[in-house]
Amino acid sequence: MLYPSKRIEDAVNQLASLPGIGRKTALRLALSLLKRDASRVKDFSEALMLMKENTCFCSRCHNISDTNLCLVCSAPSRDQSLICVVADFRDVIAIENTHSFYGLYHVLGGLISPMDGIGPSDLNIESLMERLRTEEYAEIIFALAPTPDGDTTNFFIYRKIKDYNIRISSLARGIAIGEDIEYTDQATLGKSLQNRILYESSLAAK
Repeated sequence: MLYPSKRIEDAVNQLASLPGIGRKTALRLALSLLKRDASRVKDFSEALMLMKENTCFCSRCHNISDTNLCLVCSAPSRDQSLICVVADFRDVIAIENTHSFYGLYHVLGGLISPMDGIGPSDLNIESLMERLRTEEYAEIIFALAPTPDGDTTNFFIYRKIKDYNIRISSLARGIAIGEDIEYTDQATLGKSLQNRILYESSLAAK
């Protein structure tokens, strides 16, 4: 594709490097930015730079945060006895949007996937164990995708914590097999949280 401007081409190349953005979409976005007032484009670029420079991960749950402790971990209104284990911070967003869960989270940063070379040591599992050793929880909820990798990760963690004095539950199977948590509709996800079952019961059903 020929561009009338090297600067347009450079902008398209940068935008097209983002996941899910093709070159036609990148060109449309670049031209949209070109038509905006300079002040709005400056605000846009500054927002991206501030995000990159100042966003961090919560030292407790590994959720994305602007401070050492994320908004969930630092909120006194949250139920400190519940911890919901998710694979990705996008799952936290999905669950929060259901308005059905008021406990805490632990973001693993992925799932155990031997095919992709991802093992337990590559995830935030040891920090989860440290939380269970040093903090008091009544229940841990597995909210991982119902996929082979999600099931493997659930079972690995379950074996490590099954002797703890803590209720271990998992989402009810209202979520379709193989479906990612972040793409599940809010009503289904909310019901799956509310109707969660003991993890051992889910093992018996397989």
